[in-house]
Amino acid sequence: MGNSAPGAQPVDSSDPYARLEQTFPVLSEDMAGRIARFGHRETLADGDHVFHRGERGVDFFLVHTGEIEIIDHGDHGEEGIVHRHCARQFTGELDLFNDRKILVSGRAVGPTEVIRVPRPDFRRLIVAEPDIGEIIMRAFILRRVALMQHQQGAVTLVGPARSADTVRINAFLTRNGYPHRTIDSTADPDAAAFLEGFGLSDADLPVVISEEQILRNPSTHDLADALGVAVAIDQQRLHDLIVVGAGPAGLAAAVYAASEGLDTLIVESTAPGGQAGTSSKIENYLGFPTGISGQALAGRAQVQAQKFGARLAVSRAATGARYRKLDLPDYARFEGAGVYYAATAMEAQLCADRAVVVVGGGNSAGQAAVYMSRFAAHVHILVRSEGLAATMSSYLIDRIMASDAITLHPFSEVCALSGDTHLEGLAWRDRRSGEETRIEAGALFVMIGAQPCSDWLQGCANLDEAGFILTGDGCSPFETSRPGLFAVGDVRSGSVKRVASGVGEGSVVIQAVHRFIERQKTDAMGCGNN
Repeated sequence: MGNSAPGAQPVDSSDPYARLEQTFPVLSEDMAGRIARFGHRETLADGDHVFHRGERGVDFFLVHTGEIEIIDHGDHGEEGIVHRHCARQFTGELDLFNDRKILVSGRAVGPTEVIRVPRPDFRRLIVAEPDIGEIIMRAFILRRVALMQHQQGAVTLVGPARSADTVRINAFLTRNGYPHRTIDSTADPDAAAFLEGFGLSDADLPVVISEEQILRNPSTHDLADALGVAVAIDQQRLHDLIVVGAGPAGLAAAVYAASEGLDTLIVESTAPGGQAGTSSKIENYLGFPTGISGQALAGRAQVQAQKFGARLAVSRAATGARYRKLDLPDYARFEGAGVYYAATAMEAQLCADRAVVVVGGGNSAGQAAVYMSRFAAHVHILVRSEGLAATMSSYLIDRIMASDAITLHPFSEVCALSGDTHLEGLAWRDRRSGEETRIEAGALFVMIGAQPCSDWLQGCANLDEAGFILTGDGCSPFETSRPGLFAVGDVRSGSVKRVASGVGEGSVVIQAVHRFIERQKTDAMGCGNN
């Protein structure tokens, strides 16, 4: 196949395989020579593997002569060629910056000579040669996007598309950038035969299938461990900084800490980005005049932190904030099965051409309503107050008011939910007149703020009445009542719940972290002298 993209289908301009010069660049001889100083030459025979799918800690390879083909493995072990790297092209994608299991294999085509750069030396290369690092970083990001778009290096998720567990697994894979294909067992005519081929039945659903294993309705933690998304935490290792929660504030703290040489570990329960990571489009964040999705922003920040050496451990309990819920009968039964807290492409697909209801008057609710109006039959916004002016940015209000696909219902609240296995309809009540309105609905988006995930800090740090962490007790406005414990972002009492403020707090707090570490070192030296 040479250097052509996989498949014969024409590709659009957003497809990384249409940008071969960036996705699979050929480096100059000068750049290849500079890379060679960080590694050593190895000779490979035809068919020799340089890495296998599922391995961790794979090295960086620059082709000197010959070729290395990148192999995608199907559910039944069948192989497909993703790309063939020729002279002065390099292997790898984003997993080279973390400890996850790799998604593809690589093997030599004909006699091949490569420059192998071990991982520690690869990190030195990225820092020492910024022009090369920029090319590599861009290529790695585009390659991961391509794997996602073309479902290469992927697992297969099979289950009822609208069931809560299928939605949960789909969201975890999507937000963690793990390539996957989804088969709706209730709509795909080939689903039954596909399941039969693996000896599975509807009772096993949802299932995640890969070449190596079959996972029957796995928990998020078990899924992360089985696919190698989770990374091992060395209990004996003393880190300079542990960032609990990978929202905008946590990611900013990790980027600044790691870039300044601190040994940094990020712990996150679900996926990078926090609540901001579920936003369909953020348009008022500085530097992005056309807007950026929360997932894209979080993905860039994650790669940025890992580039400097920070490690990310997902599927681990974390702090931050959790979504507030409505107090309604059957509410818990419909969570993930029609009741959602994010409005992304996945949710849009599940309720396309049906009416949806958005509860909330903040920017998250406005962004959700505007985004869903492109897919839903109609969007109803419910607020308990008289309108949106006090809680929502004016640019979102203007779009809502100008849209024929969105209707605002002031002084209204949801009073009933209905449906069998998933949400099919709901009712809301006018708080002034008591009049009830019932509609068929494909989804209810609840965006009424958040509660802090701070239970684990009870007795360890002072909290306010709502459970948010109090700060300002030490030498920093972000230090808690426990020395060395800092709080930034949504979980901090009195913080402004916006992406920009969270990023600002996360970046500024590292100055206080440095001061604390220096004090600890000074105190330790003083004790040693005594």
